[in-house]
Amino acid sequence: MKKKDLTSRRAYAGMTSEQAALAHEEHRQILKVLTGLLLGMFVANLSGTIVGNALPVIVGEIGGTQQQYTWIVTSTILASTAITPIAGKLADLFDKKKLLLGSLALFALGSLVAGMSTSAGMLIAVRVIQGIGMGANMVLTQIIIATIIPPRQRGRYNGYMGAVIALATVSGPLVGGLIVDLPWLGWRWCFWVAIPFVAAAFAVLWKNLHVPGRGRPGAKVDWAGAALISLSATLLLIWVSFANHEFAWMSWQTAAMLTGAVVAALAFVLVERRVSEPVVPLHILTERTTALAVVASLAVGTAMFGTMIFLGQYFQIGRGYSPTIAGWLGLPLMGGLLISSTVSGNLVTRSGRWKPYVVGGVALLAAGMGLMATVGATTPLWAVSLYLLLAGLGLGASMQNLVLAVQNTVDVGNVGAATSTVTFFRSLGGAVGIQVLGAVYAARVTSLTLAGYAERGIDVTELDSSTSSLDLSALPADMAEVVREAYGDGIGMVFAGAALIAAVGLVAVAFMRGTELRSTWEVPAAAREVIEADAGPGTTAAPGDVTPATTAMVDRSGETGRTADDGGTGPASPDLEQVGR
Repeated sequence: MKKKDLTSRRAYAGMTSEQAALAHEEHRQILKVLTGLLLGMFVANLSGTIVGNALPVIVGEIGGTQQQYTWIVTSTILASTAITPIAGKLADLFDKKKLLLGSLALFALGSLVAGMSTSAGMLIAVRVIQGIGMGANMVLTQIIIATIIPPRQRGRYNGYMGAVIALATVSGPLVGGLIVDLPWLGWRWCFWVAIPFVAAAFAVLWKNLHVPGRGRPGAKVDWAGAALISLSATLLLIWVSFANHEFAWMSWQTAAMLTGAVVAALAFVLVERRVSEPVVPLHILTERTTALAVVASLAVGTAMFGTMIFLGQYFQIGRGYSPTIAGWLGLPLMGGLLISSTVSGNLVTRSGRWKPYVVGGVALLAAGMGLMATVGATTPLWAVSLYLLLAGLGLGASMQNLVLAVQNTVDVGNVGAATSTVTFFRSLGGAVGIQVLGAVYAARVTSLTLAGYAERGIDVTELDSSTSSLDLSALPADMAEVVREAYGDGIGMVFAGAALIAAVGLVAVAFMRGTELRSTWEVPAAAREVIEADAGPGTTAAPGDVTPATTAMVDRSGETGRTADDGGTGPASPDLEQVGR
């Protein structure tokens, strides 16, 4: 039977047979590596979403307050945020494969111990370990993908990555709700279920992943800068969490924490200006696209993490559904993210333009959040589903393409720092969003509960004890009903805040410079020397090998990019044969 010509496929349209064969082989090798990378990314995202619908049950069983409820999530995001710039810089300096495998092992350890927690305090502490492994895994996966795939082709693979994130986001709440609803499993398996996936990803990557370049000799890590940026973010989040609970907004504690956060941030800038290997190269932030992408990422992170985590409370406490049903009711948001990320990724690759999809995505996100601000305890479920679908479509089109836009502005030597910078601020926005919107939600619930008690003639002295605990079964029926209605009607305030922040993100992306995606990587001399050194002196490529010094990446229009040999200024393709072997 005659083999069908590759040029007849849409992906290879316009290429010669030789170009199509080369592009197909590169695609096959990349997919082999992506299997392990995306499996690790899947389990990291799953761990973040699987607890969403399970948290009300977890906190009710081990004991905990609304403040602890948010910190079980925030501790993970905070740790993930703090490690992001460190992991990104380490990826530019050292062996990416070893770093990635180490992050998976640490994540598995955190998941194991988290399932053994006996109190909310212990769970919060252990989730920090989980967050460090999760954050490093997420950013290292994106960096490795960015290292082996040029920006123009990456839109296609970003679609795969977005689909995996969406799948984890979709399945997480469902799996988490099912686990806590099955008495023979229990909530501890929300953490233990990740371990088999981690083991599978570890095995695949150990065998197949070979990343060109093992770091620079004599490389240094900017530990001072990493510590300062982590300290600044931590002080800010602690202040947001405890203000108006443990101390007043206007108090010496507030002044001390905010002053400390500002001083640490200023010290971080001074350190980054002086060190030879800054954890966040400041020149990256001076580029217009990157600076505005940081603002937009803060907004997207706040809207995504800061609202998704409270949907479980809304559906379970505010509407009275089981954790499993609550997971199904959140599907429109996840489904929209899945569809949009996959479709937009392919469209970006075909057109080479990312800005229309980012602007359109953030606009949809702002519209969806704005519509969700009208939701209450009696809003029809079809309306809630429609609003969540719009928000999900916006998230899918904007989230990964913002990272792609920044990666397109830097050379391969700084892709780790650039990727981690955007991811850091997105995670920071999520962590701050959870605390700020959580405080807004708690205050709104308290206000509505107070009003409900007054209407029914219930003694308001019992208000604090009835709203600080999430175990409504311990309350009298009339008090539980008031609290349930308060959680249902109070959610609109959370989404109103998210809509305002998304609007700020929309303004930022509107002013971003719409660049065309590059079809090849600009490999600097220092990076090229490292890659070539890995092959060994005098090494000759075997027939069929794709080597960085001799092979050009083929773009989708069928034109061949210049190689590193064409005068020393052209881009070179990473050793994809080595990557996939």
